[in-house]
Amino acid sequence: MNKCPHADAAGAGSDPIHLYSERFQGEPGRLYREIRRDHGPVAPIVLPGDIPAWLVLGYRELHQLTGDPVLFSRDSQLWNQWPAIPDDWPLMPMISRDQPSILYTVGERHSRRSAMISDALETGNPFELKKSTEEFADELIDAFCSAGTTDLIAEYAMLLPVRVLAKLYGFADEQGPALVTAMNDMINGGPTALAGQRHIAESVYRLLAERGAEPGDDVATRMLANTAGFTDDEVARDMMVMMAAGHQPTSDWIGNSLRLMLTDDRFAASLSGGRHSVGEAMNEVLWEDTPSQNIAGRWASRDTHLGGRHIKAGDLLVLSLAGANSDPQVRTDGSTLTGGNNAFFAFSHGDHRCPFPAQETAEVIARTAIEVILDRLPDVDLAVPADRLTRRPSPWLRGLTDLPVRFTPTPALGGQR
Repeated sequence: MNKCPHADAAGAGSDPIHLYSERFQGEPGRLYREIRRDHGPVAPIVLPGDIPAWLVLGYRELHQLTGDPVLFSRDSQLWNQWPAIPDDWPLMPMISRDQPSILYTVGERHSRRSAMISDALETGNPFELKKSTEEFADELIDAFCSAGTTDLIAEYAMLLPVRVLAKLYGFADEQGPALVTAMNDMINGGPTALAGQRHIAESVYRLLAERGAEPGDDVATRMLANTAGFTDDEVARDMMVMMAAGHQPTSDWIGNSLRLMLTDDRFAASLSGGRHSVGEAMNEVLWEDTPSQNIAGRWASRDTHLGGRHIKAGDLLVLSLAGANSDPQVRTDGSTLTGGNNAFFAFSHGDHRCPFPAQETAEVIARTAIEVILDRLPDVDLAVPADRLTRRPSPWLRGLTDLPVRFTPTPALGGQR
């Protein structure tokens, strides 16, 4: 076993970066600049328990890594650190040795599995998706619109995506609130995390059994009708991955975009009826404040070199999507990118990128969520100074802990739009 893959990092700035440093929550942009200055595009990092890995934050290096799934594999069993990983390691839910889902499937089998998911999502009706999002958004806003104040994270962004996804996948509307609670419990990682995970798993398995007996017009039915040779258990695990991967990043996309629009004068027009600014703000967030900040990971299938580093077989490489987005090699003038420039890494790249239909689904949910807020609460404004907004303590997903706002109280729609 290679206990420390950072032996070649000797010299100035060679001390590895602790990935759970508070600076990843406070000012990651400045931190990425310092890491790039001191270490280059591939930097040595340390995970909890002093487990070594590499952080790939160069745009070209990340493009090379994600474009070569054979050399840089998603097969976590390759990891040379497994003998040092305890059973209660805190990142075990994120970096699994078992490979039951699409996350760790590789090669032709992954291609078939990804196509199954894409086909199931792509066949859905985008107009129905937007309509469902509007209905659930109105329902959530009805609960606080008469109060004049709310927290748009806890009372809106963290509740909406999973409700929409649950309906899209085939769950009955009355199951939505419990799935929201379970999903957020699982993501928050507190004492109820395992119970939340069990509830989601039991719900998904039950849904697939119901759709096996009585098909419907939903993702679960379409996945069962085109399993591409995968078992019902594998289909269930992929649905759980899709729900988790579709909920939290979309919630953070909504929250980060609303924060930008409420704190940046460039987007003030959108708060009084403009709509083009919504798309620009969402696009800018994917460059500057992407919800998926860092992703674990890829494993080198053999000794190689990347970004001037000697990468040994079995080394773990963490993909810094946010770091690559800010690489001065591709952002030569340092300007903010909005509009139609979609060359960001927000959805990763290569064979294991977020499937395009899933990206479209997230965009419809996030954009509709923001537009409904602006329709219903046209004078919404921050209730606290912008510098008091805080981020969740995570180097992986970047999102707000809360977004307190005030607005003129309005009556509930009661289902009438």
